[in-house]
Amino acid sequence: MKAIRMHRFGGPEVLQLDEVDDPVPGPGEVVIDVKAAGVNPADTYMRSGTYRVKPDLPCIPGGDAAGIVSAVGAGVEKFAAGDRVFVGTAMGFDFTGCYAEKVKRPQENVLALPDGVSFEQAATFGVSYPTAHYALFERGGAKAGETVFIHGASGSVGTASIQVAKRAGLRVIGSAGSAEGEELVRREGADVVVNHNEDGYLDEVRAATDGGGPDLILEMLANENLAADLDLAAMSGRIMVIGNRGEITINPRLTMMKELDIRGIMLWNATPEQVSVMMTDIMAWIAEGALRPIVGRTFSLADAADAHVAVVGSGNAGKVVLVP
Repeated sequence: MKAIRMHRFGGPEVLQLDEVDDPVPGPGEVVIDVKAAGVNPADTYMRSGTYRVKPDLPCIPGGDAAGIVSAVGAGVEKFAAGDRVFVGTAMGFDFTGCYAEKVKRPQENVLALPDGVSFEQAATFGVSYPTAHYALFERGGAKAGETVFIHGASGSVGTASIQVAKRAGLRVIGSAGSAEGEELVRREGADVVVNHNEDGYLDEVRAATDGGGPDLILEMLANENLAADLDLAAMSGRIMVIGNRGEITINPRLTMMKELDIRGIMLWNATPEQVSVMMTDIMAWIAEGALRPIVGRTFSLADAADAHVAVVGSGNAGKVVLVP
């Protein structure tokens, strides 16, 4: 089969298309013909060699994929050849193997793909929706009636967060950096939309909360925005750091004056029990039509390096996906 492999850590150029042996299922394992693989910012950090996840080399990146079961090992009873399924980083926390024409996983880390959901859409189930759920509820303590400001709402985690928050009865303010992004955020259900590239957009957020600020902030780029978030948040507000790419200077006195919480999240720290709850909710909400996965850009497998550049760039309207 064809697969993208890293033989060394570094920039996007280390991703190369190789011919490798097809995976063979062992007892309890499932082999899937990959129809779509999700690309996440964490994949780029792992590729650089500076992330907490540092796989042995050579390595096939990617923890999210959807496709069709092609083979099963002894003892597999849940799945058979021809089944539509998906796998995700949140289920088993395996960051590798999916940038390929086939991937192998233990059957307990495979879920059936609901009817009406495309393979590309299913690439959002392994990171984007669980991250939204984890940030809002497990770590953020979101409650119906509260206001959440999603600071960077047009990407895959951002659009997932809008949908999950609205399903839970929250009022949503979302930001985007372009007219196209604003329209997407509005279409996905945000009650108020602002452009974070325009002067005064934080004043618009304050005005939308009658000057009190949002109860909860989901922050996608803390190294640029955390100081402003501290000034913006409501009394006893919670700021969830979902994304960060560097350092920032803040005034901790603001956390004292307002008794604010700054809470970092990393989905990989969730327990298996928490992941089970998240995925049960997500699948139920998908079935009822409350969640609508958004695919932004698709790339061929051979163009994985370009996908890695795109996923950490601006203007991504939804999920970045590889299509073998």
